[in-house]
Amino acid sequence: MMTDRNAHSMELAILQRFDLDGKVAALTGGGGELCGAMAIALGGVGVKVAVLDIDLGKAGARAQSVIQSGGTATALQCDVLDPVRLRECCKEVSHLWGAPDFLINGAGGNDPRGSTSVEFHDPAGAGGPAVQSFFDLDPAGVRQVFDLNFMGTFLTTQAFAAGMVAKGKGAIVNISSMSAFLPLTKVAAYSAAKAAVSNFTKWLAVHFSQTGVRVNALAPGFFMTEQLRFLHIDQKTGELTPRARRVVAQTPLGRYGLPDDLIGALIWLLSDASSFVTGVVVPVDGGFSSYSI
Repeated sequence: MMTDRNAHSMELAILQRFDLDGKVAALTGGGGELCGAMAIALGGVGVKVAVLDIDLGKAGARAQSVIQSGGTATALQCDVLDPVRLRECCKEVSHLWGAPDFLINGAGGNDPRGSTSVEFHDPAGAGGPAVQSFFDLDPAGVRQVFDLNFMGTFLTTQAFAAGMVAKGKGAIVNISSMSAFLPLTKVAAYSAAKAAVSNFTKWLAVHFSQTGVRVNALAPGFFMTEQLRFLHIDQKTGELTPRARRVVAQTPLGRYGLPDDLIGALIWLLSDASSFVTGVVVPVDGGFSSYSI
C-alpha cells in the first residue's frame, strides 16, 4: 500500500517534470492575443520571456503585462522574414539571459488576396466581378501568406535553434492550424501554408532527433480572438454569422476556444513531461477535427 509520504513524493516528482522555472523562451507574434496569453502564462511559471513582434508597441505592452504579473520579460521588434534581424534578436536574448531553451513560432496570418470570397466555384460566373474565385487569387498575396507562415517559421528556427543544439537540449513549438488538418473553405493560401508548417514540424523533429531538441506544433481550432470576432460576429446584431454557427455546430464541445485553452498543451510540450514526444501536431480544437456526420 502506498503511504502518504510515497504519494507525496510521487506527486512532487510528477510536478517537477512540468517545472519550467528559470528557463528562457523566445516567442514570435507575441503581441497577438493567443501568443500574448502564452507569454503571460510562461512568465507566470518562471520562464524568462522574449516577446518578439513586428510591432514593437504591441510587444512592449505584452512584455509589460508579463512583468506586472510578476514575471520576467523583454520586448524586441522583429520581422520574422528578416534573417539579419532574427540573428540580432537571438544574440540580444542570449546576451541578456543565455541561449533560449524554448522557441515558439507564433507569427503568422492571412492575406485576403489569397482567399476566395465563395466556398464553391460557379462555372456560370454567378455573382459577377464582385466574386473572387480561385482564378482571381493574387499570386503576390498567396506568396505573402506562405512567406509569413512557413518561411517565418523556417527562418526563425534557423536563427534560434543553433543555441539549443549547442546546449544539447531544447523544445520548439510551432503554431499550425486546424486548416492544416481540414482545409477550410475560402482560405486557400492559409490552409496550404499551415499544412506546410505541420509537415516541416515533422521533418525537423526527425532532423533534430539526435540533438536533444524536440519539435512539435499546436493546431488551434476556432478561437474567439479580436480578428475572429470581426469575421464571425455580425457587427450590427452581435449575433454569430451563419458561418460561425456552422463552426460551433461542427465543434463537439459547443464553443469557441479561449486563449487560456492553449496553455496546458503548450506547457506540456515545452516541459520534460513530454520528453518522449516529438514530431506531433496537437489539435486544440474542442473536437472539431474528430467530428463528422
